[in-house]
This record gives sequence, C-alpha cells and structure tokens, in this order.
Amino acid sequence: MKRKWFYPLAFAIINILDVWILIAFTSTLVQAQQSTDTPDPQSHGMYITVLSDEPFANVRMGPSSIIYPKVGILYPGDTAPALGRSAGGDWIKIEYPGAPYDQGWVYSPLVQVSPGTLQIAGPPPTPIPPATATIDPTLAAQFVVVPTNTRPPTFTPPPSLVAPPYMETQVANSSGSVSKAVIILALATLGLIGFLLSVILRR
Repeated sequence: MKRKWFYPLAFAIINILDVWILIAFTSTLVQAQQSTDTPDPQSHGMYITVLSDEPFANVRMGPSSIIYPKVGILYPGDTAPALGRSAGGDWIKIEYPGAPYDQGWVYSPLVQVSPGTLQIAGPPPTPIPPATATIDPTLAAQFVVVPTNTRPPTFTPPPSLVAPPYMETQVANSSGSVSKAVIILALATLGLIGFLLSVILRR
C-alpha cells in the first residue's frame, strides 16, 4: 500500500523541481542578454525630412560646406535618423550609410526635424588635403631666367652734317682795278709787233 502513493509523490516532486530550475535558468538567461550599457542620449527616435525646393540636399562629411567634402545627397521627401546638431544649430548630424562612419551632416534650413531635442555633436576631424607634388629646387632653378641689369643699346643718331659755307674770293690785283679787255689788247699789240718784225727780217 505504501508504494502506491510513494511513486506519484516522488514523480510530482521531481516535476516541480524541474519546472523551478527551468524558470530560474530562463530568467537568468534573459537578464544576461539584456544590455547594461547606458542608452545613447542622442537616440530618441528623431529623424529629419528633406523639404528643400532644390533638386537635392548635399550630405557632407562635417558641418561646413567649405572645409568638409560632399559624401552624398538626399532628395526632397527623403528621411534619415537624426543624431545631433552643430553648436550653432546650422547643421544636423544624420545616419548616412556609405559615408565615413556611416554618418553625415545636412544644412538645417533644407530639412525639417521631428519634434524633440537634439544634443550638440562635435564635428569630425578636418580632412587632410591630398599631398601636392613638389619640384626639386635644383631642377627648377635651371629653368629660372634672371634678367640682367644691363640696359639694351639705344639708338644714337649720327651727328648732323654741316655744309661749309661757300665764299666767293676775288683775286686781288696789285695794279688796281685792271679790266680783262686791257690785258687782251696788250697781248694783241705784242703779237702784232712780233708779226711785223718777222716780216721785216725776212727781207
């Protein structure tokens, strides 16, 4: 008689212990899977919606259109999770897969932020510009032309030619003013006298 009630009682106790162990193990496993990290204060389920009249809104690497390059675009009506804002509130930090760290920045006047408060997010490091090719100074110096200080020769006009003045010179006559006719008559007279003497001497 005693064995009839012993086996069911032992079976019931074993089942109760199994159920209790299973419940305790399951609750411990669930507690171990829960994250103990502090939730991100920037994650409030906020998002942005592009409302720009432009064909698209640029997504940049950081909160500046001058310093940071463009990493993508969003079209009007597109949405994206909002992660923070710049110190001045001009830029909104969003999730953007494909960008560095899967994050980007959009200009706040081009988007609408869902109700809530976004905390200030620090900008990413300034990108390093690509290295520029340098030229060997010694090689470059060979192609530098240094102008000389000497002036080029200038045109010097030749001296002007001065024609000597023409002066009429009169032959001075020692006997005063003797005309040419008197000289001709004297020579003719001498010739006539000589002719006469030659005729007389032939006789």
